[in-house]
Amino acid sequence: MTYELRPIGVVESPLHDPASAPKQGTEDGPQAWLRFRPEFTDGISDLAAGDDVLVLTWLHLADRSALTVHPRDDPANPLTGVFSTRSADRPNPIGLHRVRVLALDGPRVLVADLEAVHGTPIVDVKPALDATR
Repeated sequence: MTYELRPIGVVESPLHDPASAPKQGTEDGPQAWLRFRPEFTDGISDLAAGDDVLVLTWLHLADRSALTVHPRDDPANPLTGVFSTRSADRPNPIGLHRVRVLALDGPRVLVADLEAVHGTPIVDVKPALDATR
């Protein structure tokens, strides 16, 4: 069985090389723009500066054949099954990024702490819920 994902947008980031990108957004992830395709812009109409959201991406540069990795790409770490790691390299390279919305500008949303590289397809955006919601 297969499933079809349609990108709803793309990441516009100063990061271009996955090897030099932070492993997590909270590790000096830069500000980046989420640029939404025109047919999906109604979906961002209720986002506001200060919102915490989860951005799901398709990590298009990942190794989809990887089943084991050295966590954090450090060969000193023992090989570990990818489903126990946050590695981008995995059979279905879906990225999960918790970011804060900083601003909106038409079809673009400026976010903080995004470690995805420029050109990464955006699959979905969801509100980040805390224990009280």
